[in-house]
Amino acid sequence: MIDRLSWIAIAPELLLLVMVCVIAIYDLFLKSPQRHATHYLTLLTLAGAAFLTGSAALSGQTFSGFGGLVVSDPMGNWLKCFAALTMMVLLVYARPYAGARGMLRGGELYTLGLFALLGMYVMISGHNLLIIYLGLELLALSSFALVALRRDDLRATEAAMKYFVLGALASGFLLYGMSLIYGATGTLDIRTLAQTIEAGVAQPQVLMLGLVFLVAGLAFKLGAVPFHMWVPDVYHGAPTAVTLFIGSAPKLAAFAIVMRLLVEAMPTLAFDWQQMLAVLAVLSLLVGNLAAVAQTNLKRMLAFSSIAQVGFLLLAFVAGVGADGSTANMSTAYSAAMFYIVTYVLTTLAVFGVILLLSREGFESEEIDDLAGLNQRSPLYAGVMAAGMFSLAGVPPLVGFYAKLTVLQALLAAGDGVYLWLAVFAVLMSLVGAFYYLRVVKVMYFDVPTQTAAISAPFELRAVLSVNGLMLLVLGLFPGALLALCAQAIASLLV
Repeated sequence: MIDRLSWIAIAPELLLLVMVCVIAIYDLFLKSPQRHATHYLTLLTLAGAAFLTGSAALSGQTFSGFGGLVVSDPMGNWLKCFAALTMMVLLVYARPYAGARGMLRGGELYTLGLFALLGMYVMISGHNLLIIYLGLELLALSSFALVALRRDDLRATEAAMKYFVLGALASGFLLYGMSLIYGATGTLDIRTLAQTIEAGVAQPQVLMLGLVFLVAGLAFKLGAVPFHMWVPDVYHGAPTAVTLFIGSAPKLAAFAIVMRLLVEAMPTLAFDWQQMLAVLAVLSLLVGNLAAVAQTNLKRMLAFSSIAQVGFLLLAFVAGVGADGSTANMSTAYSAAMFYIVTYVLTTLAVFGVILLLSREGFESEEIDDLAGLNQRSPLYAGVMAAGMFSLAGVPPLVGFYAKLTVLQALLAAGDGVYLWLAVFAVLMSLVGAFYYLRVVKVMYFDVPTQTAAISAPFELRAVLSVNGLMLLVLGLFPGALLALCAQAIASLLV
């Protein structure tokens, strides 16, 4: 007999699964090419998922279900809540763009988006290596299909093929690493895995080889160098609405599986995987920032920017366990990482929201020069875009500044100044990054407009975008509540 808590643990996943089936069937009978009913039913579903996960997170309870295959804890529930809210904002931004390009003739955008979110939920809840992998594959397959949604666009089709081939390779790395870890420890359960490694009964050589493949697979999902090859091509080739999806909500799920697979399952091997992540962080900061400087295409620039931002995120994981083996800094470092990824997703939504708003039928606003003189056409949208750029650059008082500051503080607190050089390197790379972010601001405010078409958008898009931009400033001025939320979520995980 299955315990009642098992069903409570997967209640959000069940809601998504049932509703995506209902929406897919209901959509078959719709004749409207704009899918108004499907759109609002999807938003209602996402609101329900956010409410369920947010309520569970506020309760502060942690329990597992189905024999430990899944877990419901504050960290996972907050990440699920943020992912559902992100998808809601994303669909509001994407709807006019998708409608103008014939992407709403069927309900695939909505059903694939919900399936992708379901995959993220399974990844975040999974407490077993195979469950996490199943969630990852559900997200990956949905993402491949979303990139190729415009079947008449050769660039999107090419990007989908690249994404599929490299995604399959990364999935192979991850699965092979999991199989080696299973061979070394004899278990797939994360809690049992941690106990087995701590007891010293695992085969060390096989375990270490499995860890290397595992980190390689995770690095691909995060888009870290040298596993970043897919990021600029997919960002550039995918429809901008899908690019926003790839660059936002899945990052929250990727953060969750790093926490599950490395922090929860292998805390005893922290010294080993931290060194790997340090190398990935340095390479990502270097390559991401230097490559972004040379870009004239806004989507490719933001792709390399995301690689650099991942490098900064990985620094927080490096700071978790001190060089002397001290674990006193774990809560501070991992909560800084969670705060960083949440605020990065919020900033990404604002930036791509403006790009989507400026795009119109037959015109993709994806070159930096397309933003020339935007302030003269619309001070509001230029202000939101500037806030996004300043936040990504880490300029106070925007939230990106505080996010970077918390990571650097965690890095310096790791012990005896061992990671001082990493902090200095990160600051220097941030200065490089400031160049290409500020270049976008310069184009918007000081260049002569190249576009004269009126900027029109639905009220809901303008309202959500305005709130999105305002949040970047409000959270920068008052970051305490979100940071405390992240600290409580991480503390419940580390108990």
